[in-house]
Amino acid sequence: AHLSPADRQGIVEVLTRYATAIDRRDWTLLRRCFSSNFEADYQGFGRWHGPEEITEFMRQAHADIAVTLHRLSNFEISADGDGAAARTYCDLIMIGGDPPAVTTQAVGCYDDALIKAPTGWLIHRRKMTVFYTS
Repeated sequence: AHLSPADRQGIVEVLTRYATAIDRRDWTLLRRCFSSNFEADYQGFGRWHGPEEITEFMRQAHADIAVTLHRLSNFEISADGDGAAARTYCDLIMIGGDPPAVTTQAVGCYDDALIKAPTGWLIHRRKMTVFYTS
């Protein structure tokens, strides 16, 4: 199987949309990043099934955090059957307090299986591995 440049761009866009949605606290946008039977395993944080479960968790988890910056890089994308696989580095900074300061930093990667829907690419399965947290 082959991924076109448009497919690769669509995959980067949905991965970035996920990060942007959390940082903006746009829960409707976040929900639209996932397939209907999405499954996630965030090492040490939890496991979720479906877009509603993970969206509600993220909404609650970020409720008391002033600012989050999800920074993504090193998008490694390949065809996988009818879908795609992606490994993306993530560097998450959480800022809070008065005066504002970095309260938490987590560095790791997302390993995703993605599917192409009529509306575009969606995250179907995700495993998050955290390599460092402070």
